[in-house]
Amino acid sequence: MAASLSIDVHTHYFGTDMVQPRDGAQGPRLVVDTPAAGRLMRGTSLFREVRSELWDVDRRLDEMDRAGVTHQVISPVPVAMEHAATAPDGARYARDINDSVAAACARSGGRLLGLGCLPSPGSRAAAAELERCRALGLYGVEIGTSVAGLDLDSPQLRSFWRECEATDSCVFVHPVAGGSGAVRRRGGIYDLGIGMTTDTALAAAALVFGGVLAAHPRLRIALAHGGGTFAAAFPRLEVAAGLAAGPDAPGHADLARLLYVDSLVFDDGLYPLLARRFGPRRLLLGSDAPFFPDQMRRSVLSVRSAVTDGLLPAATVPGVLAENALSFLGLAMAPGRASPEPESLAP
Repeated sequence: MAASLSIDVHTHYFGTDMVQPRDGAQGPRLVVDTPAAGRLMRGTSLFREVRSELWDVDRRLDEMDRAGVTHQVISPVPVAMEHAATAPDGARYARDINDSVAAACARSGGRLLGLGCLPSPGSRAAAAELERCRALGLYGVEIGTSVAGLDLDSPQLRSFWRECEATDSCVFVHPVAGGSGAVRRRGGIYDLGIGMTTDTALAAAALVFGGVLAAHPRLRIALAHGGGTFAAAFPRLEVAAGLAAGPDAPGHADLARLLYVDSLVFDDGLYPLLARRFGPRRLLLGSDAPFFPDQMRRSVLSVRSAVTDGLLPAATVPGVLAENALSFLGLAMAPGRASPEPESLAP
């Protein structure tokens, strides 16, 4: 394997070439204030201040170089993905996002690997856009932990999962609405610290216990933020499932190990639990770049220091840094190598 290969699977992008949404009261849009900074607006309200690495490919690549990351998987900013899935103009908006992501990847010399988004997953428009994403060279799509209010095991989403399997598309699952609504308290530390992780665990539970992975074991699905609280909650979920279904109910541990999760848990002491619950070949490098300054570098260092601290075997590091991401993306290994050279990852 190329010694320097590392792939950050959890990063976001919002291009300046995005067409403004027609329902300006709610649609996300980017305002560039200086070459280094801007604002994401939701209608006329400030959603968050952002750094130029969100839209500037050259600055993004420079930051990757400083962090020691050779490749990023870029996916839409979650608020934009959510708008595409729920808004009346979602089909047009999703096309704009996907074209923008594909253009950024083309400008990166193969170092950026794209995921798109869909209008109303499960609809005919979504099926058509998924096919178009693949034609654009995108590897799959990002979806929310729920889709337009539907949990991921909803019958209305069955066609979406079939289409992902048929098109060999990977799926990255990210919290929507900042995790609000998943827990009793809202705002501040509760949404980011508890809401997002709980929301992600609910999505994982739907996939594992709701029949999605049992019906589609070939799906490649990754969960943001280490899968949230799912790894810790799994034993209780398993007990609850057994109580509901009776003593002869099948276990779900093997289904849980079909999921991928990223490493963005802010404490490498949690890595052994993730490796045990999902398997060491399902742990992916993630940073949420560019929203947490310097987190990309810290994420790489955290994986490496986990070996020094005895938390992960040294043999798992190449997988976490790159090889597992190649598997998630559906990229073939180069002949005679554990993984391809970086330049061969270009679509």
